[in-house]
Amino acid sequence: MLNTLDVLNLEHKVAVVSGGASGIGLATAELLASFGAHAILLDINEAQGEQAVAGIREKGGLASFYRCDVSSSADCERVASEIDAANGRIDILFNNAGIIRRKTVVELEERDWDLVIDVSLKGVYMLSKYVIPIMARGGGGSIINSGSGWGLKGGDRAAAYCAAKAGVVNLTKAMAIDHGVENIRVNCVSPGDTDTPLLRDEAKQLQQDEAKFLVDSAKGRPLERLGTPRDIANAVLFLASDLSSWVTGSVLVVDGGGIA
Repeated sequence: MLNTLDVLNLEHKVAVVSGGASGIGLATAELLASFGAHAILLDINEAQGEQAVAGIREKGGLASFYRCDVSSSADCERVASEIDAANGRIDILFNNAGIIRRKTVVELEERDWDLVIDVSLKGVYMLSKYVIPIMARGGGGSIINSGSGWGLKGGDRAAAYCAAKAGVVNLTKAMAIDHGVENIRVNCVSPGDTDTPLLRDEAKQLQQDEAKFLVDSAKGRPLERLGTPRDIANAVLFLASDLSSWVTGSVLVVDGGGIA
């Protein structure tokens, strides 16, 4: 009888996770490593990144860290080349790095707009640009882009973030069309409010009490709770594994029913 875990077996797979030092990125790196992948964490926070890798290794997982600013072409090209040289392949890419500024278009400074777009949207393009040729040379793979519920509908005081995440959703579809011929699947996971450092930072930006902000963020959802980083990581695991072998160009909403 088939062992259902076979399709989740990621042994000998190399999985690159941007924004991997904390939150959803770290939870995903930990989960992919637990299923046998070599989890390669990218982040601008070197201390957190090295600490995250040490934690994965302590649990018996295989992990490495590279400092990378995903909005920098030079950084993305360098990191992709170094990972290729060290491992000879990249099988999974989770474009997770992102940033938010809780401001309207009137309140936004141009530098705020540029920062959010550069990290959350340009970063997906830039890292994919250099990883896809390596992935294609190895026979294909899976790319998962991190969207948001606010990439599918509007949100208040988050104009740049909404624009960036809506761009990620349609960029995902375009990439799926372009690279299917190379056996590369490209999908998007769109979380709702998830208990991460990014969400807690939103409370500070809006000058709201953090505890109340988290409670309010969970209201109105059929499942009546915030998401956890592991909730999102589980969805990424599905899209990264052979369990989703005929899924590409899709947007998987993981939000406790918030959009519904």
